[in-house]
Amino acid sequence: MPTPNPKLPLFFILSLILFPIHSFSTPTNINTTTTATAAQHFREAPQFYNSPDCPSITTVHDEDFDPDEEDNNNHHFMICSRQAVHVAMTLDTAYIRGSMAAILSVLQHSSCPQNVAFHFVTSATANASHLRATIASSFPYLTFQIYPFDDSHVTGLISTSIRSALDCPLNYARSYLANLLPLCVRRVVYLDSDLILVDDIAKLADIPLGNEDTVLAAPEYCNANFTSYFTSTFWSNPSLSLTFADRKACYFNTGVMVIDLDRWRGGDYTAKIEEWMQLQKRMRIYELGSLPPFLLVFAGKIAPVEHRWNQHGLGGDNFRGLCRDLHPGLVSLLHWSGKGKPWARLEANRPCPLDALWAPYDLLETPFVLDS
Repeated sequence: MPTPNPKLPLFFILSLILFPIHSFSTPTNINTTTTATAAQHFREAPQFYNSPDCPSITTVHDEDFDPDEEDNNNHHFMICSRQAVHVAMTLDTAYIRGSMAAILSVLQHSSCPQNVAFHFVTSATANASHLRATIASSFPYLTFQIYPFDDSHVTGLISTSIRSALDCPLNYARSYLANLLPLCVRRVVYLDSDLILVDDIAKLADIPLGNEDTVLAAPEYCNANFTSYFTSTFWSNPSLSLTFADRKACYFNTGVMVIDLDRWRGGDYTAKIEEWMQLQKRMRIYELGSLPPFLLVFAGKIAPVEHRWNQHGLGGDNFRGLCRDLHPGLVSLLHWSGKGKPWARLEANRPCPLDALWAPYDLLETPFVLDS
């Protein structure tokens, strides 16, 4: 059975005792990528088992999915199951430590962890065999598949943003999930690598999308200054500024999304996003990486999700990465979007208070453990 969900307020108090806070701000020179995965070692995570009432897994044949391919692991029969909860994440050496913590948190708080299938997207130039071995070593029972993403799809479309990490081609891979994943995968929960869940991911995956025109669901933040995500060039152009005229457009964070891949494919939404990226190359209409094209295509057209499923911004802003508090309300997912990452701040001995909530999911082997 999965470990019961911790009560966040008590857990938070205990975390402050275990991880005393030195400062409520973090230096701007902390390297959020830390060491490469080749120099990192991760311990094996516990195995978690399904509750008795979990649905049985059945398979669906998909002609684009070959279970005999070398890239597929021994759990390939579940990759196409419609009873499974499908989770998509990107995977690279820079954020592998965060990814490992996110995977553990998903499994630990799932009522049916053996029914979760992970779909990892990596750069085609990455050492996929090493990344696969890293995942399999810590999660030998995990159902997962790795998909190479050709950076050339977006390198010619990416415009320089306000933070270099946002310009990584892999950061744009979420726009290509419908092309990368097998056709049999109809719905997926996309998660960034800098987050942890403290609730059952099946609840998020089962959120209804509503009418057949709705492609994705995510928490919306209508109190945010939506106009700030686009430049004066955009808003001063009569034709461009009418983009949101017939919809109530609100900001949403693309680090947590429930996506209907069938509807995405049917509407060719990857091409729609690319069209805005092409326009951005000709005239600068936004500053913030892969987010604005999503807003241009989907803002005001998504299914709402409770804010508890993306307590985002815990990494501070994109410039200084200062500490932030939780938003008011319940918490199911904590997300360190922004410049500051919890593993980097903890390693630098300059953690923010909420970084202590991430630390119990950190699978990195410390030098002390390795030497013992």
